[in-house]
Amino acid sequence: MSGGEKPTPHPMIPVTDQISLDEAELDESFLRASGPGGQNVNKVATAVQLRFDAAASPSLPEPVKERLRRLAGRRMTDAGVIVITANRFRTQERNRADAQERLVTLIAQAAHAPKPRRPTRPTLASKRRRLDTKRRRAEVKSLRSRPLD
Repeated sequence: MSGGEKPTPHPMIPVTDQISLDEAELDESFLRASGPGGQNVNKVATAVQLRFDAAASPSLPEPVKERLRRLAGRRMTDAGVIVITANRFRTQERNRADAQERLVTLIAQAAHAPKPRRPTRPTLASKRRRLDTKRRRAEVKSLRSRPLD
């Protein structure tokens, strides 16, 4: 580059209002898809394997990374790289879009923090119902025993 020119920034992929991924963080490789598709499937690499290093990504906050590790399951390697393979469609472009969409959906799910559970106390009425049922049950069982002489 000659002086004064800025490097072209990579397009950003929006995930949520606060999170967007830099397209440079995604590593795509193309491979031959398996399954039916005629002669085309044997010679054209239309399937996409998308790799995203979630553990090293500066775009994701730490709590999102933790939730993503749980959500991704087998799709995440021990090194923290998410691997998504897309081969539903017959064209590279549609498979690329499908893989990116699936990654964005997964990250968006992880970005949503679960609502903390607030423990509640049983109501007085529910306690009374439980005790009444216990008493009735005890009565029924006591009637089954042999009568005292």
